[in-house]
Amino acid sequence: MKLDPSRQQALINLVRQAAESEIMPRFRHLSPESVRIKTRHDDLVTDADVASEAKISKGALEILPEALIIGEEAVAADPSILDKMSDADWAVIIDPVDGTWNFANGLTQFGVILAVTYKGETCFGLLYDPVMDDWIMASRGEGAWFCRPDGKPIRLETSAPKSYGELEGMLPLFIFPQNQRERLAAQMAAQFGRLDCLKCSCHEYRMLAQGRADFILSPKKNPWDHAAGVLITQEAGGDAVCLDGRPYKPTDHTGSFIVAHNKQSLEALRKELAWLDAE
Repeated sequence: MKLDPSRQQALINLVRQAAESEIMPRFRHLSPESVRIKTRHDDLVTDADVASEAKISKGALEILPEALIIGEEAVAADPSILDKMSDADWAVIIDPVDGTWNFANGLTQFGVILAVTYKGETCFGLLYDPVMDDWIMASRGEGAWFCRPDGKPIRLETSAPKSYGELEGMLPLFIFPQNQRERLAAQMAAQFGRLDCLKCSCHEYRMLAQGRADFILSPKKNPWDHAAGVLITQEAGGDAVCLDGRPYKPTDHTGSFIVAHNKQSLEALRKELAWLDAE
């Protein structure tokens, strides 16, 4: 099942409106009281996250009245919402400000992520940059596209094939379990020349879809971080897999997984890193 183009455009417009009214006016204008700690000192939520999610959630229900709304902040308050995803026909998944730490610290690497699933399969994904007002989107089977309000959409492709040692990727070492970090850091540093972490899934997936990075490794599968980006990567020529070999599904929230620019690199990375889920 595909999301029809009129609803796709309505959701894009909604996200742009939320960024204009709720996110950008607060960027670099946050008071200390408008930034709060969630689970640890670097896991933050701001007034912009809350206001953006409220606006997008309300608007998404007007566009898709039958949908289950899964917002990051709503799930933080009520984790049982996530359990309903597998049984929902339609679901709209929202990360209202992805890269909140960056946003709260005045850095421009933040975005809004929105995905739509039908019966547990992602059918539409959006990675929106509020600072530049541009976005990358994909509808299943129709390719991945870079879009500006005043420009013609540009079709995207992941990076060309490379040797294993030439791969460049995203490694959010700080969210891996403490007992795995030293071994993982040593292994990855020995195998690859360049590893980055933007602290923002939105921009990491945008780089992957545009051929500017080759892989993303993550120990978490929060659907608001990954559902849209995985679909966009797949539509640009890449793929995703769990480290135990299972295909990535937005309804599966356990275990580590990897997303890469092509299947050959994906399988090579999976074999090298399978120990992460074997421990």
